[in-house]
Amino acid sequence: MSENLRVLRFAVIICLACSLMVSAAAIGLRDRQEANLQLDIQKNILKSVDLYDAAHTREEVGRTFQENLVGLVLTPAGEVLEGRTPSDVDPDSEPDLLPLYEVRQDGQVAAYTFPIVGKGLWSTLYGYFALESDLDTVKGITFYQHGETPGLGGEIEKEWFQQNFIGKKILTDDGGIMSVSVVKGTAADRYPEPGDLQHYVDGISGATITSKGVSEMVARTLRAYEPYFSKVRQETSS
Repeated sequence: MSENLRVLRFAVIICLACSLMVSAAAIGLRDRQEANLQLDIQKNILKSVDLYDAAHTREEVGRTFQENLVGLVLTPAGEVLEGRTPSDVDPDSEPDLLPLYEVRQDGQVAAYTFPIVGKGLWSTLYGYFALESDLDTVKGITFYQHGETPGLGGEIEKEWFQQNFIGKKILTDDGGIMSVSVVKGTAADRYPEPGDLQHYVDGISGATITSKGVSEMVARTLRAYEPYFSKVRQETSS
């Protein structure tokens, strides 16, 4: 056997061995990776409704989640599907179904949180958006997965950006959906009137497309959930 064939055979054997090792590791770690992803999602859901403590262990996160949140699944018409939970909704095969979590404390609904998904500059953005029990005031927003540029679009995961949303309003004075939009620059400079400013947050310098993506995904998702939210507002006001 020539020297070249010997080298080629050795390289093929090494490549096959490495491939088998990587495949085995991926399969062996799949359950752990899935568990870590679910834990991260639970942390972000809790964070969106101000129930997350960074000092909590995995068990404490799970317990806080189970004790405070109740999952619902909605139809596009705003009807609750009995027997369904957010965890068993497949967004690929059931794209019209809407997962929703209610924060229930002392027998009352204290807040609502739901997933938001949209396009940024380089990636799909995944997060959660929460409303107070009045279904008008923003309680929080988080992002748990994205591929935006660190220091630019990646700032959506930073505390300063997410804190800007808290206390903003999604409804107009006559009850219509206004949503909350990310502006280019400083929101207070562009909308000095308090009535206008309550619907806008500061933008991210150098991340216009990501900012537009966040605005679009929030507005689109709020419109999708509005049939259910409208029913709840009517019930609580009557």
